[in-house]
Amino acid sequence: MKQPRAWQRMLSGRRLDLLDPTPMDIEIDDIAHGLAFVARWNGQTIGDYAYSVAEHSLLVEQIFARLYPQANPAQRLAALLHDAPEYVIGDMISPVKAAVGPGYDQLDKRLAAAIHLRFGLPAVPDEKLKKHIKRADRISAYLEAVQIAGFAQDEAAKIFGRPKAELLQGLSIRLRPPTEVRADYTARHAALLKEIG
Repeated sequence: MKQPRAWQRMLSGRRLDLLDPTPMDIEIDDIAHGLAFVARWNGQTIGDYAYSVAEHSLLVEQIFARLYPQANPAQRLAALLHDAPEYVIGDMISPVKAAVGPGYDQLDKRLAAAIHLRFGLPAVPDEKLKKHIKRADRISAYLEAVQIAGFAQDEAAKIFGRPKAELLQGLSIRLRPPTEVRADYTARHAALLKEIG
């Protein structure tokens, strides 16, 4: 019996094998484009534009830098890339991920490892860094929940925790055309790579 196709052709021309991805087939332009067009919250957000995974990733990196000002550029790059596999596998809300089971998580981990290696990061971030990025991710989720996803503050706090008010100062959710978000994501990635040297 013929194996089902497990690769996707990317706009860069790369052919990415989803089951066995290699760093050679990863391009930042593909990641930025895909993430800029993937909606968080299954698209159930207010506004004229979907809140994209790329916009979320930019915010998570910003929050991560506030939480951990001593973080080096490679750690900040890991924060920016924390959801990068979603450029090809999409974003699933946590209840759906739980229902799908371990298959999604394994696919996510293989893609993340290839992405990290492509940009000079360890294939798997250490546990401390993962926890720090997850903390920034949950703060971003809280902001998104109360600002654009229709959650009351108490409801969002039960699910994501209530961040300190001073940490949120000046932060707000931005809803923009995907092309603008894509450009900002690519530019931020380039800036961090330049800092890493």
